[in-house]
Amino acid sequence: MSYRNLKLESGDGVAVVTLDRPEKLNALNRETLVELAAAFSEVGCDPEIRGVIVTGSGEKAFAAGADIGELLGETPASGWESARTGQRVFTGIERLGKPVVAAINGFALGGGCELALACHVRVASETAKIGVPEVKLGILCGYGGTQRLPRLIGRGRALELLLTGEMIDAPEALRIGLVNRVVPLKSLLPESHALLAKMIRNGPISLRLTLEAVQSGLDQPLPEALRYEAALFGLITGTEDRTEGLRAFLEKRPPRFQGL
Repeated sequence: MSYRNLKLESGDGVAVVTLDRPEKLNALNRETLVELAAAFSEVGCDPEIRGVIVTGSGEKAFAAGADIGELLGETPASGWESARTGQRVFTGIERLGKPVVAAINGFALGGGCELALACHVRVASETAKIGVPEVKLGILCGYGGTQRLPRLIGRGRALELLLTGEMIDAPEALRIGLVNRVVPLKSLLPESHALLAKMIRNGPISLRLTLEAVQSGLDQPLPEALRYEAALFGLITGTEDRTEGLRAFLEKRPPRFQGL
C-alpha cells in the first residue's frame, strides 16, 4: 500500500514507520491517523516483521500534535469520534504484539507525545522536547494521554505536565521515566535499531505474551493479573519455541526460534 503522509520501510525483520509531513512538523491530521492504522495493520500481518520503529521525518519534530485547523472545526459529536478514532489507532499500536520503539527526533507534543506513549519503549534525541500542551489551547488530551501518562510516570508527575502544558527536555524526560534513553540525534536511529535488535532476537511468542501480560495486567487487580500471568506461562509451555529455547541453553548454542 502507498501512503501520502508517512513512509513504511522494512528490512532485517524491522519496519520503520516515518511520519512524513515535515512542512507541518509531522502533525497528526485525520488522514495520517488512518494511514498509521493501515501501516500497523500491514506490519502486524507480516510474519517477517518482528518489531517496529516509529519516528518523524527531518530533525525538528517527531510529531507536533494534532492538526489545529481540523481541531477548530470540531463539534461535540465529531470531537468525540475523532478522539475515539485516535484512541483506537494508538491502542492498535500498543496491542500490536510486536515490540514498538519510538525514536523521538524533536518535538513530541500533544498527539505526538500520545503516540510515543502508545509505543512500548521510547528513545529520545538530545534535542527532543516533549509535552502535552492541550490545556494551553483550552482542550485536553484525546488520544490516551490522560491515561497512559500517569500509568507510565505516576499521577503527580503526569498531572504537573498535563495541567501546566509545559514542555520538558530530553534529560528531564529521562529523569522522570518518560523516555528510556537519550542519545545524540545522529545516533537516534542506530541506537533504536540496536535496542530493537536485542528484543527481536528473542522468541516471538515470548515477546507477544510478555507484552500481553504487562498491558492486560496493568488493568487488573494484582491477584487477577498474577493468575493471568500464570495462564500465559502455562500456554507457552506447549510451544516449540519453549522447547528450542531451553534445549539451546543446555546445549550452549543460540536458539533458533520459529514462532511456533
